[in-house]
Amino acid sequence: MGFTSPLNIPPVNNVRTVSDTKRAFYSTHTRPINSIYRRVVEELMVEMHLLSVNTDFHYDPIYALGVVTSFDRFMQGYRPERDREGIFNALCQSIEADPQQYRSDAQRILDSTRELSDTEILGVLKRSEGNDRTHELQQLLSEISSNPKFKYSRLFGIGVFTLLEQTQANALKDAKQREELFSAIAAALNLPEEKIKKDVELYQSNLEKMTQARSVMEDIIAADRKKREQRAQQQKQKDAVATPPSSDDEGNSES
Repeated sequence: MGFTSPLNIPPVNNVRTVSDTKRAFYSTHTRPINSIYRRVVEELMVEMHLLSVNTDFHYDPIYALGVVTSFDRFMQGYRPERDREGIFNALCQSIEADPQQYRSDAQRILDSTRELSDTEILGVLKRSEGNDRTHELQQLLSEISSNPKFKYSRLFGIGVFTLLEQTQANALKDAKQREELFSAIAAALNLPEEKIKKDVELYQSNLEKMTQARSVMEDIIAADRKKREQRAQQQKQKDAVATPPSSDDEGNSES
């Protein structure tokens, strides 16, 4: 395979706790996190932590794609923007993982399917066809389907969904076609069909809610900014009225 696990899981008798992970995160990223994003970050952190200490879990690029996509989409619009990458880095480092590996593995697996047609990517995901570019993905899918202890996760499901978005965007919008897509993929990879469907539906629903919350927050900020500008203008006008003319001005008016 073209990747190695970035997780450095300690011995079973010294497994890191959620508190350890949160402490590591906040000691790395010391700046405050905007309120509507804090819950997103902490839920993702806890989810990644619980997987990292699960003995059946094994890191793979599809999971990495799910992590990267979830973070980037939920954190879209975060201000200050320069903090966003620092938060992602601290998130990965809090579970003793390499953030750059997450991003590079996610990008590589996404690039391997970027130019595939809708039937080609389905063929790869169903393990019925492929090419040199998709060799790594096919090998990974083969290992997953033949592993009875494969630890499915919501983030892995989001990674699969992200791969489908590139060529199956229209099909994913249709409820019946979406059902058929996930049924076929779940059967081919021995994944829990209902679980992956519900995970993707919840992911999409939460993205919509986050977009709405972000829109409301932006409206509130804009309204607050407008009020401050109006108050500043009114104060400026009051100051101009209250300030008496200078002696020079009086002298000039007499002459």
